[in-house]
Amino acid sequence: MTSARPTPRAGSRTRTGTKGVARADRERQIVRLAVEEFGTQGYARASVAAVAERAGISKPLIYTYFTSKDGLAAASAHYAGSLLVSEVEAAQTATTAEARALDTLVAIFSVLGDCRRAWSVVHDTTLPEGGAARAAAAKYRERLAGMGAVGTAEILRAAGDDDPLDHELLSAVWQHAVTAIVQWWLDHPEQTAADMAARAARMLHIVLGPHS
Repeated sequence: MTSARPTPRAGSRTRTGTKGVARADRERQIVRLAVEEFGTQGYARASVAAVAERAGISKPLIYTYFTSKDGLAAASAHYAGSLLVSEVEAAQTATTAEARALDTLVAIFSVLGDCRRAWSVVHDTTLPEGGAARAAAAKYRERLAGMGAVGTAEILRAAGDDDPLDHELLSAVWQHAVTAIVQWWLDHPEQTAADMAARAARMLHIVLGPHS
């Protein structure tokens, strides 16, 4: 699991300081701050100026690196989405529905322990139509949903259910459930990734244990 590091709080004006930092490292620093900004505020309310202030650089420099607000949001979506997809993909090895669901959640908790707003960035409903950020976020959502659909299909097949609409519905239920779990965690910041893993294990065992 990825080790947890503190991330700047929403509204914080703490400057990271990027003077003398290589451009690639500076861009990563900016993107991590942008993930916090976009994930907390949503694209519609997010401010490039706030990201620049927290990074200790000028707003025009961000536009030099990322061209536009949408470009910065797209970079944030790629950063957050790639973290989530890589961790969740690596977790798809369990042989039971309960274990796979738990491993998937633990993988997500691991990412969010280090990058708290990653899920929010990928699932931002305020991203503008036709923009690079919206397309990037959609790509990662589809990959996450595809992996979830494999797990939910296994549950239904084990129960003898081959109805494609049932499969579609249960997949959607799982995606909304994960989003609700993530939001609950954001509303309870005192909970650690380990706390969430233990809580998820209890809930999944109650719901899936007798059938998986």
